[in-house]
Amino acid sequence: MTESHVQVDIKDGGYAVVTICREPVNSMHLELWQQLAQSLADLEKNPKVRGIIYQSGLKKDVFTAGNDLNELYAPKTSAERYKDFWVTHNTYLARLYRSPLVTIAAVRGACPAGGCVLALSCDYRIMTTAAQIGLNEVALGIPVPEYWAKLMARTVGQYTAEQILEFGVMCNAEEALAHGLVGAVVSNEDLLRTAEAAMVQRLKSPDSGRRPTKHYLRAEFSKLWEAYCVEEATSGWKLLSSPGMVQALEGVFLRLAKKG
Repeated sequence: MTESHVQVDIKDGGYAVVTICREPVNSMHLELWQQLAQSLADLEKNPKVRGIIYQSGLKKDVFTAGNDLNELYAPKTSAERYKDFWVTHNTYLARLYRSPLVTIAAVRGACPAGGCVLALSCDYRIMTTAAQIGLNEVALGIPVPEYWAKLMARTVGQYTAEQILEFGVMCNAEEALAHGLVGAVVSNEDLLRTAEAAMVQRLKSPDSGRRPTKHYLRAEFSKLWEAYCVEEATSGWKLLSSPGMVQALEGVFLRLAKKG
């Protein structure tokens, strides 16, 4: 039986709090992405739910450390597994981006790479004062996936995205707020309360007007992203299975091991 890493708590106010918890750092493997995708599909079908807040349930201050490197390291996986992994989580992210629900990411602590793109796929982001957020793949020797990069540019603008992404920058709370990457910065203690207040405020807008407007703004990009998943998985496996990329990821594993 697959361990559950996603808890869904439906609140009386018409929204759900989705808590992600895979100790120690929410490394996102295939099964975790599958659980997130299923929870989104279920919540979108629930007439009592109009919004989702995503949060971390970890002991550490980490929203999610991003994709599990074991899913990317060719000697430990396979082309078939990688394709399933890549298509599953990018399909989920694309659908989250265009979801008719109001979506808020409550970011506590570190939020790199796959964690960052999950947050970017939401309508609104709140982060804690000591948090960092960004698509830092370049710093690991990995290119930022095409639609992840485009999503960042849609969020903060082309020039700012170039300065952040090409150099693997992780933005602190002040920088993220200045760039428009997040909408608010709060203490750990105030994070969920602030996210719930933001949700209540947003749910005051009638769905009859809000949902089609969001669709106009996001659906075309989202569907192009979703359609590209299989092609990207094929080219991605060629890159990840190349000797140079295998060596680069081995270096990442070594650095992580030294950090303890």
